[in-house]
Amino acid sequence: MISKKLVTFGTLAATVLVLGACSSDNKASKDSSSDSKTETSMSSSVDAVSGASISDKPEVIEKALSKDGNWIVAATADLTFDKDVTVAGEFHDKGEKSGDIYRKLALYAQDSDKKVTAEYTVTVPQLIVETENFNIVNGTIKGDILVKANGFVLNGTKVEGKVTFEKEEYKTSATLDKEEATVTGEVTVK
Repeated sequence: MISKKLVTFGTLAATVLVLGACSSDNKASKDSSSDSKTETSMSSSVDAVSGASISDKPEVIEKALSKDGNWIVAATADLTFDKDVTVAGEFHDKGEKSGDIYRKLALYAQDSDKKVTAEYTVTVPQLIVETENFNIVNGTIKGDILVKANGFVLNGTKVEGKVTFEKEEYKTSATLDKEEATVTGEVTVK
């Protein structure tokens, strides 16, 4: 019984440490102005821990992005998908129902000072975004993105492909250039 509690506590502690590496929505600046950046820290509460999915396996990340997934999804390596991946469902900041509608895909690692130490690439034929306020932070998406929801954000992300919005409303509500994010292909409305 004691060993089971120790294993559970150890797992929880490790998860909190890994989540700490994903706590910032902002790319760390390479100059002294990084001190002035606002950063959002994740709570170490059990709700925040249970509301995250962190993996280097495509099948785990795909499930985590589904309607049955988590509010925050973090890749820990480059990922390749042979088929389209759909981001679906309504999620709230930090996994709390009282929080704003929000969802994040983190494609980076950071050190204890929240400086980005690695960025990851997701290669996918098409990423279909059906979740409102979906934010992709850092890294690269190699493939096209189809947006079917309001509030889509690219935050320091490079898209090597096109971004298509299902409606003008979705395009108008999107932010595609936060923290120097770029899209190499066309940005259009269907």
